Amino acid sequence: MQQIVNFILRNKTFLLFLLLLFISVMLTIQSHSYHRSRFINSANFLSGGIFNASNNISDYFGLREQNKLLQEENNQLKSILFNVENNLNSPYVDSLNFAKNYIFTPAQVIRNSYSSTNNILLLNRGKKDSIKQDFGVISSKGIIGIIEKTNANYATVLSILNTTSSISAKLKKTNHFGSIKWDGLLPNKIQLSEIPKIAPVATGDTIVTSGRSAIFPKNIPIGIVSSFNLDTAENYYEIEVTLFNDMTNIEHVYIIENRDVEQIENLLENND
Repeated sequence: MQQIVNFILRNKTFLLFLLLLFISVMLTIQSHSYHRSRFINSANFLSGGIFNASNNISDYFGLREQNKLLQEENNQLKSILFNVENNLNSPYVDSLNFAKNYIFTPAQVIRNSYSSTNNILLLNRGKKDSIKQDFGVISSKGIIGIIEKTNANYATVLSILNTTSSISAKLKKTNHFGSIKWDGLLPNKIQLSEIPKIAPVATGDTIVTSGRSAIFPKNIPIGIVSSFNLDTAENYYEIEVTLFNDMTNIEHVYIIENRDVEQIENLLENND
């Protein structure tokens, strides 16, 4: 307080000058319409800038909530997309109630490994969210892996970057199918095998899920063919696939439940 008093005493002439300047400016504004309008416009510009900055700050801190809402909307759209009959010639293709086989649950990756040979992801969904073993996991860009274990609040995912993982996949343009496995080397490359040599494989071809298991719907993106050659017996191709997903930077995913999986498995068991 004493410092403030000392400052005022030392600079009283300067402060008096500022006071008189302020009074003269206010008198000028009050007595001249042009100056008054310019002052109001400037004040509005300043206040508008402040409110705009405040709104931008609010928007920034609201991004998390907005991302959550967008993910829920995407979840609904994906459910519709994979539940519509894939036969485009069907007159019932636009019926959203035609086949509701898949349930999609949004989740967030809270732990991700990609540098070992047996990589596991951890999701913030579990048994309380009706998540079970062998549910599929995808992102907006493609396949991620398969649910391995669950507890009340969390689930682990056997990543496609796990040397024990094997998932049915196919060439999108021809429907020739095989299995994708990882050789444990590069996190952006995976290998597709069992494609017969009669298949017209070409660099740049798209690889998708085959739909031949009860875990994933068919035609979920996986990657593109980056190179290929025949195996030693020259009966099948060994295909290198570049993944659509950046597996080192996964955050938001969708867990897929096939509602008919129990019926499918019971039928297959009865046929064995």
